[in-house]
Amino acid sequence: AAPGEVRPGPAGPLQPPGSLGPAPPVTPRLPCRRRRMAERPEDLNLPNAVITRIIKEALPDGVNISKEARSAISRAASVFVLYATSCANNFAMKGKRKTLNAGDVLSAMEEMEFQRFVAPLKESLEVYRREQKGKKEARKDKDKKTDSEEQDKSREEENDDDDERMEEEEQNEEEEVDN
Repeated sequence: AAPGEVRPGPAGPLQPPGSLGPAPPVTPRLPCRRRRMAERPEDLNLPNAVITRIIKEALPDGVNISKEARSAISRAASVFVLYATSCANNFAMKGKRKTLNAGDVLSAMEEMEFQRFVAPLKESLEVYRREQKGKKEARKDKDKKTDSEEQDKSREEENDDDDERMEEEEQNEEEEVDN
């Protein structure tokens, strides 16, 4: 381009040479509560330690698995989790909810034609709920016990304070009598 020549630019038909065009409009950045999408497919893989532990639990002792097979299982598991989550999200959206719940996941399993997993998943869910309920009750009992212990301690401290005051009063009375 010759000096002073006007040529078409990216933002409009006529731009002076060396110009990049008008500045793009500034859009305000809103705070985003959503998580960022993975930048690479590998970012979606489950942790290798978890995959290895699951594989070891599924295979008999002494059976080894290649790195390539472990990687393939990891990718397949990640795809399964994403697909199941997407299906469960559809059920939540139909229910006009933003939060997925266990029922959504179970419905998704049926929709994905994994009916044979629904019963074991329901059993596992019940076990999990019982454990959580037990932990919650244990925490309540501990809190109640702690509260009652604190009340007992405060009563003991009050009694000790009363005893000390009485002893001081008796000593003062004895000193007054001596004087």
